[in-house]
Amino acid sequence: MYVAVKGGEKAIDNAHAWLAEERRGSTDVAELSIAQIREQLSLAVNRVMAEGSLFDPDLAALAIKQARGDLIEAIFLIRAYRTTLPRFGSSNPVKTSEMTCDRRISATFKDAPGGQVLGPTFDYTHRLLDFKLAAEGELPAAPKAHPREEVTPHITEFLQGEGIIQDEPPCDDIPGDLTREPMEFPAGRPLRLQSLTRGDEGFVLGMAYSTQRGYARNHAFVGELRIGKVAVEMDIPELGFAIEIGEVELTECETVNQFKGSKTEPPQFTRGYGLVFGQSERKSIAMALVDRALRWEELGEDNLGAPAQDEEFVLSHADNIQATGFLEHIKLPHYVDFQSELELVRKLRREAEERITPKEAAE
Repeated sequence: MYVAVKGGEKAIDNAHAWLAEERRGSTDVAELSIAQIREQLSLAVNRVMAEGSLFDPDLAALAIKQARGDLIEAIFLIRAYRTTLPRFGSSNPVKTSEMTCDRRISATFKDAPGGQVLGPTFDYTHRLLDFKLAAEGELPAAPKAHPREEVTPHITEFLQGEGIIQDEPPCDDIPGDLTREPMEFPAGRPLRLQSLTRGDEGFVLGMAYSTQRGYARNHAFVGELRIGKVAVEMDIPELGFAIEIGEVELTECETVNQFKGSKTEPPQFTRGYGLVFGQSERKSIAMALVDRALRWEELGEDNLGAPAQDEEFVLSHADNIQATGFLEHIKLPHYVDFQSELELVRKLRREAEERITPKEAAE
């Protein structure tokens, strides 16, 4: 059995060298810089930061370059690097109500308090290839609106003032940390939201779409979607107060969902919630829909058996790094396993042939 793997180390070194050549591509073409990836592929950078659980645009851009654009591989690189970083404290909860919004829309109110801010969005593009981008030279710079500096209130605050939307009870418990402890079931909402925000965008999107098609009867409106920067603060014991240590860009979505009431809750609107690093509105909306579907027990609803209502199914399969590792490990050597399976099948075939009578064989 060892004959087959002789020279394996040399083969792996050669594979790595070939990979480096393929990553670089033709040397006749200028090499991509980290700054170019960070600035011009920012949505890819945002996804790597969100699912890698590390807000650092430069490192995310480096990971994308190293991974040849394979975002899941880049996310893997970022998570692996994250484990090497020292943890010197915890920040305070960010105040998204004080976000400096680049984009802020509501599908529930035309004249939303605080105004609608379209911001940078693909929503109104024609989805036609722009061949000007393939030509040499830059396009003329479009006029850029400055972010709104005033505080923009959350839409759900106005519904809450009328008492017609579910009140979110305050929680003083310190939530678990999925980056340091494995998931346990039942998970509770804080851990569910952590899992969803770092879950694979495609998987979360598929689960969210299933709820819209009837698998959980989860009809939602986007109460508010906002994208912008928020300050990150940290308590300093020596000073006795919190100081600002930086800022992060976030996308936040709150959905407003129909709810006819149950044995424990009156008829009212209920909420779903999504919060993701960077500009990632598709992910945040999908996250909010799945979050609401997973709250069926808390709200006293019936479980319809929909996949998006199954906490263990959703959270156990949302992580693309775990899924990739388990899926791709089957391409690694399994010689001994296969030989045992092969011998078993041969034995079963021999036994089956021995049971066949001469008459049956003749027929």
